[in-house]
Amino acid sequence: MAKSKLTSTAETIGSALGRADRTAHKVAKAGAVAKKELEALTKEIDSLKKRLLKTTKRLQKALR
Repeated sequence: MAKSKLTSTAETIGSALGRADRTAHKVAKAGAVAKKELEALTKEIDSLKKRLLKTTKRLQKALR
């Protein structure tokens, strides 16, 4: 049974859409992971900032 040109074209289009969909899912997943990592880094930076302020105050008191 020979494939018609329409069937062949439909398969080509379908496979291209499938590849694009998989890529879009990967990008979305990577974006979500990056967002979580960015939030974690933000929290860590805030924590380090607080520690630095405390240390600076202690050092200023010690130098007086």
